Amino acid sequence: MRRAAGGGEWWTGYFDRNYLTEYEPLFDLVRDRQEVGRLLAVLGLPSGSRLLDLACGQGRHANLLAEAGLNVDGVDYSEPILAEARQRGTGPTLRYTRADMRRLPARWSGRFDAVVNLFTSFGFFVDPADDARVIAEVARVLSPGGTFVFHGGCRDGVMARFLDRDWWRTSDGTAITQERRFDPLSGLLTIETSSAGPSAFAPREHRIRLYTATRLAELCAGAGLTVVEAFDGWRPRPLRRTSSEMLLIARKDPEVRPLTRGRRTAPELATRSRSR
Repeated sequence: MRRAAGGGEWWTGYFDRNYLTEYEPLFDLVRDRQEVGRLLAVLGLPSGSRLLDLACGQGRHANLLAEAGLNVDGVDYSEPILAEARQRGTGPTLRYTRADMRRLPARWSGRFDAVVNLFTSFGFFVDPADDARVIAEVARVLSPGGTFVFHGGCRDGVMARFLDRDWWRTSDGTAITQERRFDPLSGLLTIETSSAGPSAFAPREHRIRLYTATRLAELCAGAGLTVVEAFDGWRPRPLRRTSSEMLLIARKDPEVRPLTRGRRTAPELATRSRSR
């Protein structure tokens, strides 16, 4: 399996137990079930359909999607987080693979009826061309007519209500503080996290490139994916200028087959011509 280039990039070591502590208040089973219910509604897939959860994290969506009757593969780069996912359960319809999202297993070409990328799990790489490579890989592993669902931060809405500082507490009383800055030229949001309390960890930083829905639709179009719907995050209403999250639904172009009905071969046409 190919390892990610640039082993020093933040994402190669960020997703660990401290990540689970940092975002613990957002990892709620009731919320997860609501999100999966919304996914199932927009996908409309029959039982047994193949789905890839790209950057699946600890498997909180993948596990529930498999429970709902889909045949699910989860892929992530972080081995510690994948270990958490496997503890939730695996089986004939739920598997986890470690891989770089820029180069998924070759055997997956055309394999999936749907690919989902959720919880702002996109825009991690230093080079924005790598984000385009991720979209190209999504298109490669989708079957013709397959569906790509993207959920993440929407640059327009995030900037409209930008918070340069925020804090919360985890269930054990650990205080998490985030300080944020945004570079409008690169589109990079830099987040510095510090903590205090029972599960405190060393200060650390991560960066995410935020996209507008327009730019993501362009990236999709370049890979043969057409965005057909755009929602205000998980809400069943259209994307708005002030939406801080977006849920985009894209379809892979169907396979085009040449028309053959009613056509005659050249020898048939020549024979018919001579008989006149």
